[in-house]
Amino acid sequence: MEALDLWVRNTSEVLTVEGTHREPAEAALTPRPGAGIGVKDGRVAYVGPESGLPRGALTDATEIIDAEGGFVGPGFVDPHTHLVFAGERSAEFDLRNQGATYLEIAKAGGGIANTVSATRAASEEELATLALPRLERLLSQGVTTAEVKSGYGLSLADELKMLRAVRRLGALSPLELVPTLLCAHSVPPEYKDRRAEYLDLCINEILPAVAREGLARFCDVFTEDSAFTVEESRRLLNAGKALGLTPRLHADQLTACGASALAAEVGAASADHLEQVTDEGIRALAAANVTAVLVPTSTLFLRMRPYAPGRKLRDAGVNIALGSNVNPGSSMTENLALVLGLACLENGLSAAEAYWAATRGAAQCLGLQRQGRLAVGDAGDLVLFACRSYRHLPYHLGISHARVVVKGGRVVFRARMNHCP
Repeated sequence: MEALDLWVRNTSEVLTVEGTHREPAEAALTPRPGAGIGVKDGRVAYVGPESGLPRGALTDATEIIDAEGGFVGPGFVDPHTHLVFAGERSAEFDLRNQGATYLEIAKAGGGIANTVSATRAASEEELATLALPRLERLLSQGVTTAEVKSGYGLSLADELKMLRAVRRLGALSPLELVPTLLCAHSVPPEYKDRRAEYLDLCINEILPAVAREGLARFCDVFTEDSAFTVEESRRLLNAGKALGLTPRLHADQLTACGASALAAEVGAASADHLEQVTDEGIRALAAANVTAVLVPTSTLFLRMRPYAPGRKLRDAGVNIALGSNVNPGSSMTENLALVLGLACLENGLSAAEAYWAATRGAAQCLGLQRQGRLAVGDAGDLVLFACRSYRHLPYHLGISHARVVVKGGRVVFRARMNHCP
């Protein structure tokens, strides 16, 4: 073995997360008690006891980090964000807390339309600059890979601008970004009475342009009677699929509209939200191997009930991922630590299931083969936590214990905390 670039020692355990969602989560995390972990050329090169390292693996050039008894795991993967936008909607948040509903605010010209107006007025460079602090906050939580959606442009020029801003943002941040086209987020104001024309614009102009430039990996749609119907969503997702864009859906969030069945039908990578999913929808997701992306901070932020039935989904054999859904209207937070806690308290997951969902489960949803786990050859994306066990993360509610974050074998974040609680 050549000399390691990075060696992490003195851990309570290393979670390599090499299992599958079809086995008990505790086993799927594949803990390695007391192991060290070494990275070479941005990839995991060794996991095991320091006494097992070959001669010459540690040299003066190797960066050595003492985990101080904390555990180490793969970098978190956030599979659902709306990080790129302009403006903010704190006034709407205040109105909701005084009794106004999300739909009432939207009908009065607020909601997504508010953000669309501000985002259209911003340049590509401005959008990337505004999003950078949001990415930095995700990084401080231990997130090393994040999906980012468009959806606040809702025109050919502005959707392209948003996705180009995502590409620009990827060059400014150490995080790996996975872009998603969400032109079917809402019908823009100028098409209010011409929704069929806007759908045609998405299918005939926006989708082909995005595919030509290679600006997105996924095509998403907000499937809801108040947004895009099941039939409209089917048309758009199949058109995107024909252009090489993998389908995803905002599904069964506000009503049980059949979006989960559609996700299964079109072979979607994920169905996200699922607060109103039916037992039939759960069976369809399981049979089609569609990942359920739960975003509990959104349910909390909107003061809605119920939370998505994580326990039912998991017991049915559905792969689960957890996302922050950071966005200006329904989840203005980058706090993945809070997501983990709510997943246990409100979605019914165990600590191990929540940890899986924020790592390997999320990576699988995004089609990432080498992220979200720490087997030899995987990406050297890892987090040193200032606690001895993953069970502490959802228990110590809303508090990030990411002490050191490593992306591709390089330290990209250090917190002030140094000791396990």
